[in-house]
Amino acid sequence: MNQPGVPAGHHSTTEDRKVTMYRNGSIYTAADPFATAMVVDGDTVAWVGSEQAATSIADSNMEIIDLRGALLAPGFVDSHAHLTETGLALSGVDLSTVRSAKELLDAVATAGGNGTIVGHGWDETAWNDSSLPTIEELDRAGAGRQVYLSRIDVHSALVSSSLAAAAGLKGVDGFSGGARVVRAAHTAARLTVRQFPEAVRRGLQERALKEAASHGYVALAEMSAPHICGPDDLRLAASWNSLGGSPEVLPYWGELASSVEHAGNILGGLGTKVLGLAGDLNVDGSLGSRTAALLDDYSDAPGNRGSLYLSVDDAARHLAATSQLGVQAGFHVIGDAGLAVVLEALDVAAAEVGEQRIRAAGHRLEHVELADQSAIDKLAKYSITVSVQPGFDAAWGAPGGLYEQRLGDRSKAMNPFASFYASGVPIAFGSDSPVTPLRPWTSVRACLEHSNPEQRISARAAFLGHTRAGWRAAKSRNPLMGQLVPGAPASFAVWEVEELMVQVADSRVQSWSTDPRARTPLLPALDTGNDPRCLQTVREGQELFAHESLRV
Repeated sequence: MNQPGVPAGHHSTTEDRKVTMYRNGSIYTAADPFATAMVVDGDTVAWVGSEQAATSIADSNMEIIDLRGALLAPGFVDSHAHLTETGLALSGVDLSTVRSAKELLDAVATAGGNGTIVGHGWDETAWNDSSLPTIEELDRAGAGRQVYLSRIDVHSALVSSSLAAAAGLKGVDGFSGGARVVRAAHTAARLTVRQFPEAVRRGLQERALKEAASHGYVALAEMSAPHICGPDDLRLAASWNSLGGSPEVLPYWGELASSVEHAGNILGGLGTKVLGLAGDLNVDGSLGSRTAALLDDYSDAPGNRGSLYLSVDDAARHLAATSQLGVQAGFHVIGDAGLAVVLEALDVAAAEVGEQRIRAAGHRLEHVELADQSAIDKLAKYSITVSVQPGFDAAWGAPGGLYEQRLGDRSKAMNPFASFYASGVPIAFGSDSPVTPLRPWTSVRACLEHSNPEQRISARAAFLGHTRAGWRAAKSRNPLMGQLVPGAPASFAVWEVEELMVQVADSRVQSWSTDPRARTPLLPALDTGNDPRCLQTVREGQELFAHESLRV
């Protein structure tokens, strides 16, 4: 006989499955907006409901976790991340707080260890004097060691002369003899630095995955590409899924295909399955490094419109080939000129293989920071998912920030989240870690506090974009992923929160949506100045992270 409130077919105890009840908290679920308790049977959500019902269901064979008012919600999905790069940033020299060339050189001079000095995170647009150090100054600070210091966007770097020689940068596009490298020279320098043993690579990825788990992530889309780390890095990233104990890795490979046969050969030669030939397949670069392709000049660099790495024909052949295979394609695209290339390529590919095949493949674009309404409408037409990074606007969208420096008045059109939603363009959120940190609630807050009030979205929309939408963007076959309803995978995080509430982007939203009678699930108040603290992260029933206070 079934216990009260437990679905038929559920057994509260078995020899091979652990059953856990969470109670006395707030459960974020569409099944019952007032739920305070949840039962996990093995890898599956078995039941959600009230405290009274939980009392009648609980038995001695269950582990009972008292949430003590904590929020239990679907785990976060980061729709654009780089594991090895994140591990390097976490273990290398942190340059995110330096505010001058002198401070940067001091950080290099005091770096410990032996071998190459690796640092990340400098952003000269936040310095009073944006002058970069010379290569001679970098050589002196590094005392002859090879030095690689990636800019915050990882589309340019500062390198020492010893690294420039090791990478063979003389005569390579993007190297002029100074410390700063871009384009092909940056790729060559980065790949030279990343030639480390597998044990080192494994340690870097493990550190990144642990960091993600400790902040409530149950999955990350790994955006590998030949110019970043190479197939060995991708294979290692994908291998974590078979080991368990870490967030799921959703692997993508950003390599250009010229035909169906070529696409098949690329996929067959990787040595691991991927979700698509997508991700950091770069159409252009970044705004910070002035390599994002623009239709008009950079405001702070007249005559410079950035760099286009792919042509319309290149992108169209890639889209046509992958669409015929039913495989996701995608590109890294930031500037409006870069986006124009992709949109024209979509038309060309659709003319060849048909619009339906284009839409059915579920193609995606990364970043899409500068898009007008006509571009957004075409993205909707072809059912293109856009993977965006709210942290970009939080970091660079303020008056006088990087966006305004680079684009002037055009900066107001950056990262049009609300316009994407209003036009029916599916969007998913990520960090592009290590560009912005693995801090999901900070990212949700950035959606609420967008620098352009017209592009703000509600906390609920932002939360769904960071959870369910991430699974959809990766074409998950399980429609229950990212939800906490009976029968869904038990992938969630527990959060210590100061206050729960319904939050909207602005006062124009109808008052009914904030009324408890609307049965809208509650989310943490994000205007307190503090992010919720992660107490536990669980992926399909397996605990990935637990704070020491969880079971006290």
